[in-house]
Amino acid sequence: MNNYDAKDIGEFVNIGTGKDQTIRELSETVKKIVDFQGNIDWDTSKPDGTPQKLLNVEGLHKLGWKNKIELAEGIKRDYDWYKK
Repeated sequence: MNNYDAKDIGEFVNIGTGKDQTIRELSETVKKIVDFQGNIDWDTSKPDGTPQKLLNVEGLHKLGWKNKIELAEGIKRDYDWYKK
């Protein structure tokens, strides 16, 4: 992606895996990775925003790029780097 310039193809490109994940699933993933022992409280009386948080990654694939690692592994790698 270092060689990509949006003006070359005239559109934005979403970066992601193309797999849907809920905020609850994401929070549980982060909780496990950082070894958070507390509880995550959910206020279900409030709207939860966009029901689906799935990015369309067709443009990314057309450029020949696909993710090599899953989101959880990327979060773990970033967290491990941050702890150093």
